[in-house]
Amino acid sequence: MANAFTAVFLLVLIASVVMRVWLAWRQIRYVAAHAHAVPPRFSARIGLEAHRKAAAYTVAKQKLALVDVALGTLFVLALTVGGGLQALAEVLEGELGRGFAFQVAIVGAVVLFSALLDLPLSWYRQFHLEQRFGFNRMTPALFVADLAKATLLAVIFGLPLLSVVLWLMQQAGDAWWVYAWLVWIGFNALLLFLFPTVIAPLFNRFEPLRDEQLAKRIQHLLTRTGFASRGVFVMDGSRRSSHGNAYFSGLGRAKRIVFFDTLLQRLAPAEIEAVLAHELGHFKQRHIVQRLALSSLASLLGLALLGWLSAQPWFYTGLGVIPVAESRNDGLALALFFLVLPAFTFFLAPLASMLSRRHEFEADAFAAREASATDLASALVKLYEDNASTLTPDPLYSLFYDSHPPASQRIERLLAASA
Repeated sequence: MANAFTAVFLLVLIASVVMRVWLAWRQIRYVAAHAHAVPPRFSARIGLEAHRKAAAYTVAKQKLALVDVALGTLFVLALTVGGGLQALAEVLEGELGRGFAFQVAIVGAVVLFSALLDLPLSWYRQFHLEQRFGFNRMTPALFVADLAKATLLAVIFGLPLLSVVLWLMQQAGDAWWVYAWLVWIGFNALLLFLFPTVIAPLFNRFEPLRDEQLAKRIQHLLTRTGFASRGVFVMDGSRRSSHGNAYFSGLGRAKRIVFFDTLLQRLAPAEIEAVLAHELGHFKQRHIVQRLALSSLASLLGLALLGWLSAQPWFYTGLGVIPVAESRNDGLALALFFLVLPAFTFFLAPLASMLSRRHEFEADAFAAREASATDLASALVKLYEDNASTLTPDPLYSLFYDSHPPASQRIERLLAASA
C-alpha cells in the first residue's frame, strides 16, 4: 500500500507541476504575442507604452513564478520521498524525545524552512521585479521590520493554535478533527475581529477620510444601500507600493472601509464611489458569507481526511517517514499533510476561480445599479493601467487561475449596462 501511495503522490505532483509550467508558458507566449497593439476597446484610454509595460510585467512575474514552482517542488520532494522529514525527526527526537514538544517542533521546523525558502524570492520580487517596473516604494529597513512583525504575529497566534490542535489529536479521541475544526473557526473569527484595530495598524497608518465632499458622497451610497460601517479610512499604502486598492475589514457592524492613498490620488470622486459600490456588492449579494461557508466546509473535509490518514501507516511510509508505533506521530502527520495537500487540490483551482469571477460580475452589476457603470469602467481602466495588469491574458490561463474576469469582458458588460 505504501508503494502504491508513493506512486500516486508522485504522479499527482508531476501532473500538477507540468500543468503549472504549461499554463505559465502559455501566458508568457500569449501576452508577449499581443504586446504590440492595444486592444481596440482600450486604445482610446491606454497608450502603447503602458500596454507594453503591462505585458513585460506579466511575463516577468510568470518567469519568477516558474522559479517558485521549481523550488517548491524540490522542497516537497526533499522532505518527503527524499527522506528530509525523517532525518529531521531523528535529530529532533534525539534532542526532545517523542513527547509533545517534539510534535510542535517538527511542524514548526517545516514551517520555518518553508519561510526561509520563500524569503529570497520575496526579496527579489520586491526590490528587483517591483523596482524594475516602478512600483516599489519599500525600503530594506521596512522590509525587515515587516518580516519581524509578521514572524512575531505568527508565533503569538500560530504557536498556540498548533499546540491546541496537537493536544486535541492526542486527547480528544477519533473525533479530534471535529473539535479542531471548531477551534479553527473560532481562531479565524478572532483574527477577523482583531485585524482592523490591532493587527493592520502594526503595519500601516490609518486615518479617517478627510475629504468632506467625498465622505458625504460615500455616506449617501452607504445609506441608500443599507450598509453599516464604523468609518471610512485611508491607508498609507504608498509607503510600500504604488499599486492602488480598497477593501473592507472587520465583522458585522464593526466593518471598516479602507482606501489606499494611492487609489484616492488617481481616481475621481465618482469613480471612487463606483469602486466602493462594487465592494458593497460583494456584501449585499452575500458573497462574503458564501466564501466563508465554503472555506469552513473545505477545512472540515480536510481535517476529516487528516484524521483518517493520520491512522494509516502507509501514509507515513509512502512519503518517506517511519512512524513509531509506540508513540504519537501527530506532528509528522500534520507536516506531511500540508506538504502534499497542494498537489492534490491544485486541480480544483478552476472551480474556485469560476465562482470568484461570477461574484465579480454580480458585484459589477450591483455597482452599475447603485452608482455608475461608466464610472466603474473608467476606474477599472485606470487601475489596469496603474497596476500594469495585462489586457490580453491567455484565455486558458485566465480560466484556470484568474479570480477576476478579463478586462475586456468586464468593460464590455459595464458599457452594455450603461447603454
